[in-house]
Amino acid sequence: MKKNILHKMLFAFIALAMVSCSKDSEGLSKIIDYPQIFVQGDAFYVSPIGEAFVDPGCTALYQGKDYTSNLVITGADKININVAGLYPITYSATSPDGYTWSESRTVAVCDPKITTDLSGTWDVDPNSYRVYNGAEVAMGGAYALKISKLAPGIFKFSDLFGGWYDQRAGYGTAYAIVGQMQLTADNKVICLNSSITPWGDTLNAFLNGVYDPATETITWDAIYNDSKMTFHIILHKK
Repeated sequence: MKKNILHKMLFAFIALAMVSCSKDSEGLSKIIDYPQIFVQGDAFYVSPIGEAFVDPGCTALYQGKDYTSNLVITGADKININVAGLYPITYSATSPDGYTWSESRTVAVCDPKITTDLSGTWDVDPNSYRVYNGAEVAMGGAYALKISKLAPGIFKFSDLFGGWYDQRAGYGTAYAIVGQMQLTADNKVICLNSSITPWGDTLNAFLNGVYDPATETITWDAIYNDSKMTFHIILHKK
C-alpha cells in the first residue's frame, strides 16, 4: 500500500514538473544567430598621403559557413588619398533572418614628413577663457589636457574645452569634448572630428588653431552650443 502511494506521488510530481516546464518555456525568444565578421590587418591603418590605399580585406561567417560574399562595405570610396585625415570604413553583413552585425576600420591618411610630436601632457593657461552671451570668464585654475599621437601629424586631444566642464565645473571626464586633430606642415592645427557623449553633439566650428614650436604653445577657438559659446584655449607644454 505504501509503495503504491509513493508511486502515485512520484508520478504526480513528474507530471507537475512537466506542466511547469511547459508553461515556463512559453514566450521565450529563439536563439539569434548574427554573422561573424573578421577584419584583416589593423583596425587603425596608417596610409601615407598620395599612396593608393589597398584594403587588407575582411571575411564573414554565418553558422560556420563562409558568408563573405554578403559583406557590405561603406566608406572606402570616401577615402581621399591626397587629403590628410581620418576615414572610417564599415563592414556589415545581415543574416537571412534580418539581423545585422558590423565591424569597422579607421584609415589615417597622413604625411610621414611631419615629425613633430605633440603627445604628452599640456597645461591649460589660466588666461584661457569662455565667452557666453557676451560675457568673458577666465579659466582661472590649473588644469591639464592630454594629447596622444595616432599617426604622423594626427593626434587625439582629450578636451577641446580645455577642461572647462570636465575639471573646472567638476562634471567629470565624460563632459570633455574629445577631438582628433591634424598638424599641418606650416603648424596649423585642424579639427578632424569632435564629440561629447552626454550631450551627443560636436563643436560648431574650430578656428585659429596654431602650434608655436618656439614657445611650445598651442592656441585655438572652439565654437559650441549653436555658436553661443566660444572657448579660447591656450596650452603650454608641461
